[in-house]
Amino acid sequence: MYSIRTISPADNAAIAAIIRTVMPEFGASGPGFAIHDAEVDTMAQAYAIPGAAYFAVEQDGTVLGGGGVAALIGGDTDTCELRKMYFLPALRGQGAGRALIERCLARARELGYRRCYLETLHGMDAAQALYVKAGFHRIDGPLGGTGHFSCDTFYLCELL
Repeated sequence: MYSIRTISPADNAAIAAIIRTVMPEFGASGPGFAIHDAEVDTMAQAYAIPGAAYFAVEQDGTVLGGGGVAALIGGDTDTCELRKMYFLPALRGQGAGRALIERCLARARELGYRRCYLETLHGMDAAQALYVKAGFHRIDGPLGGTGHFSCDTFYLCELL
């Protein structure tokens, strides 16, 4: 069984390693992907700001995944972004993705956001099916200015 908790600074190395392991698995290692964001090595500190939250998913004392929300850079003030949600293969298929999205969207509502945006990559089919089940709908193009110009698939969820 897994547990979901707020990230701590002790989780930074594990979360960075997960991001750097999973993104290349899906061809998302080149320029324009979140793997190159400065916050990857210090996720706990990056999300310890107003309007943001990041969660670690742990199983048997080992962090195997994570994900969070924060204001959409360059977007409307009522819109957050689902960010850096990745799981190692050992955690996949156990319902952790659905549980983490629900936790992130609940926190987004608590933080006062009305919409949640995400961007992803063609080929991440299981993740995209999960997003749709969680209430996201596909949109035609990117919102905000995340700098992730290599992402090619975009979703939005109304949080009302």
